[in-house]
Amino acid sequence: MPSTQHVRALQVLSLMDLTTLNNNDTRKVIEDLCHKASVSGQSVAAVCVFPEWVALAKQFIDEQGLSAKVATVTNFPDGSGNVERAAAETERAIAAGADEVDVVLPYRALLEGDESTPAELVRECKDICGDSAQLKVIIESGALEQHDKIVLASELSIANGADFIKTSTGKVSVNATLKAAEAMLGVIKASKTNCGFKAAGGVRTVEDAVEYIELAEQLLGEDWVTPDNFRIGASSLLQDIQSLLVKA
Repeated sequence: MPSTQHVRALQVLSLMDLTTLNNNDTRKVIEDLCHKASVSGQSVAAVCVFPEWVALAKQFIDEQGLSAKVATVTNFPDGSGNVERAAAETERAIAAGADEVDVVLPYRALLEGDESTPAELVRECKDICGDSAQLKVIIESGALEQHDKIVLASELSIANGADFIKTSTGKVSVNATLKAAEAMLGVIKASKTNCGFKAAGGVRTVEDAVEYIELAEQLLGEDWVTPDNFRIGASSLLQDIQSLLVKA
């Protein structure tokens, strides 16, 4: 019988968006990432790459016969208030074949008291995604800092069509935290919608990931924690998963 450690490691792997979002990414980097997308017969939920690498990532994933989605980012990482730019980037991402789009909310606009621009941006991007792709809205919880701002950003995103709300870009000083996750999951529960949750940035070990999983299980139930509802965005987490599976 597999150990609890083995089971948890495979569960974390199944919920993972294996990610590379570096300006020096190359074809080889994308190929290597995609070849790491399955361990011990378990595929990650998605690979997440910059828009220019989406088509290539899909090719590599398809060649391996994996079920993993291909995700990308738009309005990233700055969270600009330029709705037209975000919409155009999202259109290009969909045209390239992205299954999921992680768009950065204009969180600075929200901090300045502007709710209409973030709402419009999410709405426009969701309209573009339609049924072709899921929209994951990055609220940049570490920059919002305050509980009420995190709640507001989450509520606004869900109200305007977000399929997921995501903590962070991973490009700021404070990324995913359990405190922010609790606030966001609480909004999802109160919304009574099918919106999912993604923790991203700073989740480096299976132990870290399990804390987020257990929090979600407590608030929304064990059955809720599936790749359809819950993701962990990470690049370095895979190494810890592999080491635990080897030991198990």
